[in-house]
Amino acid sequence: MTLVPTMGALHDGHLALVRASVHRGETVIVSVFVNPSQFGPYEDLDRYPRQEARDVELSIDAGAVAIFAPPATEVYPEGFATTVTVDGPAREFEGAVRPTHFAGVTTIVAKLLLMVHPDRLVLGQKDAQQVAVVRRMMRDLNLDDIDLVVHPIIRDADGLAMSSRNRYLHDDERQIALALPASLAAAQHCVAEGQTDGTTVAAAARRVIDQAPGLQLDYAAVVHPDTFLPLARINGPALLCVAARIGPTRLLDNAVLIPN
Repeated sequence: MTLVPTMGALHDGHLALVRASVHRGETVIVSVFVNPSQFGPYEDLDRYPRQEARDVELSIDAGAVAIFAPPATEVYPEGFATTVTVDGPAREFEGAVRPTHFAGVTTIVAKLLLMVHPDRLVLGQKDAQQVAVVRRMMRDLNLDDIDLVVHPIIRDADGLAMSSRNRYLHDDERQIALALPASLAAAQHCVAEGQTDGTTVAAAARRVIDQAPGLQLDYAAVVHPDTFLPLARINGPALLCVAARIGPTRLLDNAVLIPN
């Protein structure tokens, strides 16, 4: 049995995870739970899109056999006092920008794994640091008898990585947001041309984002995909990760870097 965890507001990126699992002959359960513990005090918990009936319909159409949508009182009953925290890959980048975020993520993922008891957990590559943190948590808590499957990023036709938060963007803001995939392409081109210095490659991405009016860069960095430590030299597995804001909307993206 395969679990595809979501916070709802499903889009084709989520559904691609379901379809790929079904195509492999797996029995798929989709969880839908807007997890309050992974939102900071000034983030978008209250306005995060909720459309559970539509999510159920889309999931079943994609091949899921069931939806697991527990109420918050079941996930966090009165007196709940346990948090799962991970150091290491949770320390920098998203962990620094959103200090309580990953503790909320690892706590809910651990709870879902224990509540559903799946054989496989399917995550999307778009949230690459979350993948690294969950992988570390599963290893450390001896949950690695559950297979972790990571699905490639699904992009819209214009190149923007699919995200539930894309619906916050107005048309002109979406055009500005295309600087994110363009910045990744610039970094990949830099590496394809033979550049292996991590700082130089990250700078190529930053230049693209800096030229986009209204786009505020949080970070652009070359990191190891498991540890999320910055890489001074690209001589093995590497990711270019970017995060930026357009008004109140914050977007993430990343790309694999393959040195010559």
